[in-house]
Amino acid sequence: MKRPGQTRRALLIALCCLLAGALAAWSFLPLGGEAYDTVPVTRGDIESSVTALGTLQPRQYVDVGAQASGQINKIHVEVGAEVKEGQLLVEIDPATQSAKLEASRFAIENLQAQLQEQRALHDLAKQKYQRQLHLAKGGATREEDVQSADAEVRTTRARTEMFQAQIRQARASLRSDQAELGYTRIYAPISGTVVALDAREGQTLNAQQQTPLILRIAKLSPMTVWAEVSEADIGYVKPGMPAYFTTLSGGNRRWNSRVRQILPVPPKPLNEASQGGGSPASAGKSGSARVVLYTVLLDVDNTDQVLMPEMTTQVFFVSGQTQDVLLAPIIALQASTEGDRQTARIVAKNGKLQLREIRTGISDRLRVEILDGLNEGDRLLIGPATGNGG
Repeated sequence: MKRPGQTRRALLIALCCLLAGALAAWSFLPLGGEAYDTVPVTRGDIESSVTALGTLQPRQYVDVGAQASGQINKIHVEVGAEVKEGQLLVEIDPATQSAKLEASRFAIENLQAQLQEQRALHDLAKQKYQRQLHLAKGGATREEDVQSADAEVRTTRARTEMFQAQIRQARASLRSDQAELGYTRIYAPISGTVVALDAREGQTLNAQQQTPLILRIAKLSPMTVWAEVSEADIGYVKPGMPAYFTTLSGGNRRWNSRVRQILPVPPKPLNEASQGGGSPASAGKSGSARVVLYTVLLDVDNTDQVLMPEMTTQVFFVSGQTQDVLLAPIIALQASTEGDRQTARIVAKNGKLQLREIRTGISDRLRVEILDGLNEGDRLLIGPATGNGG
């Protein structure tokens, strides 16, 4: 059991230790006894970019339609099928076209028979005219008979030429009917993949009003990203600038590309397509804060067939990038009146604050490149806090 003197000595030693610890901690606190939230200046890579959402579409595709009316007898392909140029795709019932073709042939035969008859009449008329001329030399015929014979020659010649023209017209119609019969068998105009099929066997097509679309063939490489960039960012996007994009199914994979084209006007809404006056970009802005989106196109190779039509992409248009540079959070900097210069408050090791002017480079909207004025490891003040300093 401890004696009272020993207990007092132990308490005194403990109090001295606590006092020494408090004094040591006090020396590390900033002036005023207030702790600060700070962030360090680090080194790394940074990229300045404009982001947008986009949709993948084939760069080259063909919508295959029907130029002949009739019922679909057979469809030889399905969605996803690989086809070669010239491959038979669809057969339409040729009964109507075959009948028209046969009628055209009969019409030509009829006109040719009439032409032969008219040529015979023309030959006879010429003989009559020659005979009248011979008689007229001997005064054995009247002038009226000579004139009548001459008129008959010219009439039969004109009718012969008329039948020849009708035959040429009928032959042109025959070629049209032959072509229309050929349209009942639809062949692939290009090699590619069937990405859409909008018709069924047994369906009746009417090509008189407009060309019915049956299917779409697309080449899946290269693909084109149709990116929608807001009007606030479109000024930073230029043709030829580097860009890359990611997809939901691609994980961390990036597809690199360059801007091919910036469409000059945004698409006009369907309910405004028939309205005249004004530009599409300004249409509908009065009374509402409608966001205007401009379409930017970029192409990418897809030989591995990983990318598919209608995929959603997140696109990054890279305006600048640097590696292994000093970086600081934008929240820790304050704007200056001198161009690219800003100011930062540095918390020194002794807890004192230093106001320093710095020069900055590119930014990714969260961090900024430090060109001059800071060193790696400097701690920048981002605001006072009740907790311990960072």
